[in-house]
Amino acid sequence: MNDCAGAIRRIITAQGPISVAQFMRIALTDPDAGYYVRRDPISGDFITAPEISQVFGELIGLFFVQAWEDRGRPQRFHLVELGPGRGTLMTDLLRAARVRREFLDAATLHIVEISPRLRAIQQQALAAAHPVWHSGFGEIAADAPMFVLANEFFDALPTRQFIYSAGAWHERKIGLDGDAFSFCVDAPPSPEQSIPFREAVEGSIFEFSQDARDIAGQIASRVVETGGVALIIDYGHVRSGFADTFQAVKAHSFADPLVSPGDADLTCHVDFSALRGAAAARGADVFGPITQGEFLTTLGIRERAEMLKRSAGDYAAMIDSGVERLVSESQMGKLFKVMGLSSPATPAPPGFA
Repeated sequence: MNDCAGAIRRIITAQGPISVAQFMRIALTDPDAGYYVRRDPISGDFITAPEISQVFGELIGLFFVQAWEDRGRPQRFHLVELGPGRGTLMTDLLRAARVRREFLDAATLHIVEISPRLRAIQQQALAAAHPVWHSGFGEIAADAPMFVLANEFFDALPTRQFIYSAGAWHERKIGLDGDAFSFCVDAPPSPEQSIPFREAVEGSIFEFSQDARDIAGQIASRVVETGGVALIIDYGHVRSGFADTFQAVKAHSFADPLVSPGDADLTCHVDFSALRGAAAARGADVFGPITQGEFLTTLGIRERAEMLKRSAGDYAAMIDSGVERLVSESQMGKLFKVMGLSSPATPAPPGFA
């Protein structure tokens, strides 16, 4: 048993079963044994859109340049990325943004990252941009327009699960069966008021992430306050509903999320309806969510790919393959959604008009 599993086992032994959210929080972010603290997960366990094709990051770069233009070309602004992985997306974004040197001159780059391993990699990849690192979004000063990017960030935020049993909702928890982790059901009915369904079919599961709602609200407040824009990209569903999407990914394959916590990435599909509601409640104009395929196609991913292929030689087929993986409904194009946030009375963000 690894250190993380041992830590969780001791908590359950002392306190009783814990929520799925607490299990995720410890397994992913425990300062001594958490997955993101000890490992460089990208490429080793999973791959994100920026690692598939440079076109993805280039289009996101042009998205923010156009949004900056549409908002009067502010002479100073904060460019913020939450959970930037290896820094690939931001590297491609900044390269594409060279089309407007003034954009780069006006930007102060802020990175929100808790992983020491990934921070070290980001420092090498983004050294020329002189980023400032933060452990949380709230650490960034609201003293300039804020342009925020969150790609595959919300899916890893702790999420609670509730199960409908015997005519009431109960929290689904994780306890011990011998030395193994196992699901169990909290006996008292849950008082949680955020479940939108009063009744359901026996065994139905509803997922709820207060962390996701809180951070979406924080981003929206900053966007409204400073006159900026935000772009959220992740896999998830458009409407809150019944789903059990708690999953683990290890070595590019799905794994049992209760086996070897700390050694696999744990995620839940993002509830975009909840994010939309949280952002709108803070006064932001909300655009989407729309599918990633629709968004990238509108931004011109196929046209950009054709330009790259002119000088790609033997790599042309790889460019086509990467684009199809990003936009095809059978791959990432439909499962991944894109949502934009903007301050009121400003132009719609690119790709959503």
